[in-house]
Amino acid sequence: MQLWAVDYGPRHPCLLDPDRCGRDCRRRAAELVESYGLEITGFCAQLKGFDDPQGLEERIAKTCKVLEMAAELGAPIVTAHPGRISEDKRAPTYRLMFESLGKVARCAENVGAYFCIETGMEPASVLRSFLEDLDSPAVKVNFDPANLLMAYGAEEVIRGVKLLGPWIAHTHAKDYNPQTGRATVGEGLVPWREYLSELKAAGFRGWLALEDETGRDVVESLRRGLAFLRKLTGELG
Repeated sequence: MQLWAVDYGPRHPCLLDPDRCGRDCRRRAAELVESYGLEITGFCAQLKGFDDPQGLEERIAKTCKVLEMAAELGAPIVTAHPGRISEDKRAPTYRLMFESLGKVARCAENVGAYFCIETGMEPASVLRSFLEDLDSPAVKVNFDPANLLMAYGAEEVIRGVKLLGPWIAHTHAKDYNPQTGRATVGEGLVPWREYLSELKAAGFRGWLALEDETGRDVVESLRRGLAFLRKLTGELG
């Protein structure tokens, strides 16, 4: 399971926000997860983008605290949408994003963790170019096929794996059906067989973290998605 790790806002606090959850809180949370026979795949620290200068240093500091907590709990992956990366490398937002994630990268490197940019805000080619420019072993990719599908079409899912394969450290198993608006894995337009085959060819051996953001019959949707993935991964070997 991937855990949320920052407050949603003043009225919606998160137990695991690192400004609230100290060492004892973290120990108890880890014990609770283990008591259910589960494992933490990583954490989500979705804050306002790193392309907005207002409050930026506070967001960078908070992200660094989550990276430290993730490493402490033995699940050193933190995912987020840091904002849309501009195709124009001369744009002020590109420079701001580059400098901000450079600071986050140094935090991650210092604690032995990984900050993973989630796919979908920009084409895979733009994200790859940004990662090459940043050139940090601590900045990786959280690959979400449904995000790319909704933004750029099914072909971008496969193209994205081929382009981003060396950086993929975590994935969200999410689908999208434009007719129903549902996200049940295996019941949308994500080309799962080809996608998983490309992931395997890219050397990815990590988790497929099921995600459904539609808010309707989520538990049942996740159960069906899990059954689909178990069957398909079994067939693919």
